[in-house]
Amino acid sequence: MTGYMDQANEVLEKLKEKADPNQLEGMARFGISTERRLGVSVPEMRKIAKEVGTDHHLALKLWQTGIAEAMIVAGMIDEPDKVTTQQMDDWVMDFDSWDICDQVCMNLFEKTPFAWAKIEQWSRQESEFVKRAAYALIACLAWHDKIASDQQFIDLLPLIAREADDPRNYVKKAVSWALRNIGKRNPHLNQIALQTAQELAEMDSKTARWIARDVQRDLTSEVTRKRLAKRSTQ
Repeated sequence: MTGYMDQANEVLEKLKEKADPNQLEGMARFGISTERRLGVSVPEMRKIAKEVGTDHHLALKLWQTGIAEAMIVAGMIDEPDKVTTQQMDDWVMDFDSWDICDQVCMNLFEKTPFAWAKIEQWSRQESEFVKRAAYALIACLAWHDKIASDQQFIDLLPLIAREADDPRNYVKKAVSWALRNIGKRNPHLNQIALQTAQELAEMDSKTARWIARDVQRDLTSEVTRKRLAKRSTQ
């Protein structure tokens, strides 16, 4: 395993070469935690991940560094078929910033065989970023899982309604993101998502009403309507 540690150090050196500490202030303005962060852009991290190639054991070593960019690269290079449920539970507990959460869900977790099961499990956890991960997974699967049925997403709507009154910023935005992406999947789900948004609008919750407005604005926009019309003709 010494070899993997050496490789992890090499990746860290590459990240440090691309680091721009001046970016940290801007990241902080977007709510990104700057603790243990170098200041490397996502495109640069993607380039490094592409150079490194997929490697499960190296990903584990990079994660252990606790450096934000190394953790994001770990999610980019890990091999979904080698990821265990225990690894997912361990990693999600380390999330301390929305970008790490979303990048790992998008680049790795959604591609594992356990993604759908984790949604239910994590949505019931109290930790803000664990809960966010559940709804980020819904958003990612709604966007990328081409074989999932409409019913699979309809079955998730009670989870969305259940957490729609959580006022924490990174939860409520993820809940909105999840419902919006379900509604962008096809015209049928668009109508169902809008119906769900209307139900949220009628809840005695400021947060639920905020989510409802956010969803309604996005799903009735001209851009979304054109996208859905294009998909319905394909």
